[in-house]
Amino acid sequence: MFEISSGHDFGLLPGQVAPFGATLHRDGCNFSIYCPDAQDVYLCLFDKDDHEVVQIKLEQRVQSKWFGFVSNIKEGQKYAYRVNSKLNRKVNFEMDLGRLLIDPYAKQLSHALNWDGEAYLGVPKSILGDSVKDNQAFIPKSIVTACASNEAGADANLSSLRKVLNTQHKGNIQQDRIIYEAHIKGLTQLHPDVPAEQRGTYLGACHPSVLAHLEKLGVTCIQFLPIFAFMPEPFISDKGLTNYWGYNPINFFSPDPRYCIKDALAECRKMVSEYQKAGFEVILDVVFNHTAESGEPGSILSFKGFCHKHAYLQVENDELNTPTYINYSGCGNTVNSANTYMMTLIIDSLRYWVTEVGVDGFRFDLAASLGREPLDFHADAVVFKILRQDPVLKGVVMIAEPWDIGPGGYQLGQFPDYWLEVNDKFRDTVRGFWRSDTGLKAAFATRFMGSRDVFPKGVRPMKTSVNNVTYHDGFTLHDMVSYSQKHNLANLEDNYDGHNHNLSDNYGVEGETTDTVILALREKQKRNLFSTLILSQGTPHILGGDELSRSQKGNNNAYCQDNELNWLNWELDASQSAFLAFSQYVIALRKNNPLLSRMMFEDDQFNNEVNIETTDWYRIDGTFKRDQDWTNDSHHCFALHLVGHTSSFGDMSDVVFQEWLYIVNSSTENVEFNLPLLLNTQDWECVLNTALSEVAQYSSEKVSPLLMMESRSFCLLKLKA
Repeated sequence: MFEISSGHDFGLLPGQVAPFGATLHRDGCNFSIYCPDAQDVYLCLFDKDDHEVVQIKLEQRVQSKWFGFVSNIKEGQKYAYRVNSKLNRKVNFEMDLGRLLIDPYAKQLSHALNWDGEAYLGVPKSILGDSVKDNQAFIPKSIVTACASNEAGADANLSSLRKVLNTQHKGNIQQDRIIYEAHIKGLTQLHPDVPAEQRGTYLGACHPSVLAHLEKLGVTCIQFLPIFAFMPEPFISDKGLTNYWGYNPINFFSPDPRYCIKDALAECRKMVSEYQKAGFEVILDVVFNHTAESGEPGSILSFKGFCHKHAYLQVENDELNTPTYINYSGCGNTVNSANTYMMTLIIDSLRYWVTEVGVDGFRFDLAASLGREPLDFHADAVVFKILRQDPVLKGVVMIAEPWDIGPGGYQLGQFPDYWLEVNDKFRDTVRGFWRSDTGLKAAFATRFMGSRDVFPKGVRPMKTSVNNVTYHDGFTLHDMVSYSQKHNLANLEDNYDGHNHNLSDNYGVEGETTDTVILALREKQKRNLFSTLILSQGTPHILGGDELSRSQKGNNNAYCQDNELNWLNWELDASQSAFLAFSQYVIALRKNNPLLSRMMFEDDQFNNEVNIETTDWYRIDGTFKRDQDWTNDSHHCFALHLVGHTSSFGDMSDVVFQEWLYIVNSSTENVEFNLPLLLNTQDWECVLNTALSEVAQYSSEKVSPLLMMESRSFCLLKLKA
């Protein structure tokens, strides 16, 4: 029994080895930590003001697991660990008893972790008789948190309620998922209808005005940039910048406190619940490929102090077993997901976010790292097999960014069949095609029809291809048509950071201009890119703010800009309002015409369904395209003729036959297009023409047999009923 002068009274009792983390019980809390490198492990408890009130040496150990039950612990108790490492197992000379460590299984942290070199090094202090530097003022404290399924009263039914919500809100989302990528802070930091105290927070992100905008836009799924607790890199912080995106996690369970008003976990849960009540899926962008501890000289915050040789891929570089970290992430280290403990932790994290927070799925950053066993990627890696059969996770959305920067890291099309994959081939082809680059007609047609060269027919469903023309790491849609070069000087890296291969164009003037001809062309190109994205087969991914014509002033790597470059501006001018209306219209066009979003062919029966009877490609003279036409650089204008029907599976009672004609002209010249001869006397009606600046103009557009296709335009015709 430890008698504390401040009035605290804690008792160390026999505990349980599982589960890892802090598990709250009625009369105390069980603590369990994985620490194979330890000689001694100390649990440190703190009061509400972060004063350390007691250190408890954990006496029980089973192999690499240290544990104990501490009586009189209540929810909200702050804690951390100190580890006395075996001499030959220390990560470096900084690893001593003064180094407080964050529990890898912590469910909440006391505050956001921001780099402070002086505070990290700590102040001299005597701990257990040793003179060390104590960094407790720097490290966020883990917080003992009750699981929703264990809470008393009405909250005890939270998990069951989430299961009901997860069933009710999805509806037909999976059949026509449209993803909207957003940052918690950037979404509402400038939103005039969100209360000032909620802007940039979890609660602000689910404000009714935001939900109303997304509902009117027509998206079905919100994908948030990382919300795991993270730390901005020291080299960024030392410049006075920050890691705005958050791709530098230090814990895989705790929602980052910088986005909360008072209680990060409760507010994050409410945000997810509000989105689902409104009919949206919620997907989290998760980073399991590296942590904020970086390489050998990087900070010791959590994993390095507990199990660095197990947590990270390493090679030994001398007789003293000094590790060299393998850097397949580009961030200093690579999580060893093939290690049993780390694999368990990753699976436990995913299960926690589904069962306790209620999310619907995950987008995995640099997902190829997840399948390395341990150095080479394997499509049948153990972790993929676990995810396929896990009773909690087998039904959630899994999206891979299918690469990392290690050898053999590009793995597009190689993930298991239940995964969706971010398709960079779609992005590059569509950008280049509308920029009038030559040699892309066949590739454009392939990407438009679901990239079946990458995701084979009958093996992967059409929705597998997550199509995008913009993502958070690159130009916005508006900047794609406004800048030919990146302009990243604000990042203070002399413009060396960010991609140089952007396939963008400024159409005459770099950046902002008042030239009305250039501005009109830019708006048309935005309509071309956006309509191609929405009307292609696959899962559309929209970068949040593109519908608002958001600009980053040519910065294509704004990861360190916590300012107006990243915050969505909701005050729109006439041109921006027109593009928002166009975006809403095209998305509605896809959603209201299932044949446009979910084509099922006789030779591509992944679901044993067929709704397409005829598909033909046409030349401008109205004849069928020949093989050589796909490689003829002068053939920039062509059409796709589609005949099919809409009906429920196996039910032809409500069948509706439809006929569509897509026409694209990526050339810089106007072209006369001979429409294909129809077998009946019906006429075509125009439902989309990107050459027109206003949606209202489509209904009055006359369609003649010899149709004038304006340069760089996309037209969609529907046979009149």
